[in-house]
Amino acid sequence: MSDDHGRTTGTGRLVTGLVWALLLFGLWLWGCGVTGVPRDADGPATGDVFALDRAADPARLPRAATPLADAVPQRVDIPRLGVQAPVVARGLDARGAIDPPPYDQPGVVGWYGAGPRPGAAGAALLVGHVDTETRPAVFYRLSAARPGERVRVFRADGKVAEFTVDDVRVLPRDGFDARLAYGPREPGRAELRLITCGGTFDRVSRSYTANVVVSAYLTGTTG
Repeated sequence: MSDDHGRTTGTGRLVTGLVWALLLFGLWLWGCGVTGVPRDADGPATGDVFALDRAADPARLPRAATPLADAVPQRVDIPRLGVQAPVVARGLDARGAIDPPPYDQPGVVGWYGAGPRPGAAGAALLVGHVDTETRPAVFYRLSAARPGERVRVFRADGKVAEFTVDDVRVLPRDGFDARLAYGPREPGRAELRLITCGGTFDRVSRSYTANVVVSAYLTGTTG
């Protein structure tokens, strides 16, 4: 391998790292503004903004399962929260943030299609609206998730990737750490991030004051 190739490879990795860092920042901006005042603009959107670091005792959680091959996600179920939603691939908008499902599709979850696929190694990203101007949306109850709960992702290969929640965070804007929120927790593990808006609605900026980030990891497979 020549020195020129090595320098090119190193440059490519640096560019990739910078692009990922910009994406992570964009994800913080994703979905926190709405086209109108939501149903309860003066109250909490999805739970207590100060309920940070809701993590389980690792000794009480199941072992991580071996990551699966790539397959496109089709549906996500969170039984206790009553979530049964189709999943659609989304790209980036003009700001470099994930382009969320349209507001007229409040029951749809978006998957960042250029990132890892749920069940494969890495942190797959699923985003959903918390509410619309008139009613709750697919991830309205996401902040009520608890460590140990199960999340199931139905995939195009016929397999169901079963994840266990290990961490729930409601992260305010001040001091927000995008890499902590969206980056992999353990190298080589198949992980999942479920993301929506949280905190309260700020009428001045017309956006929410926090993001709810639920972290889970692959613990089983059926199908």
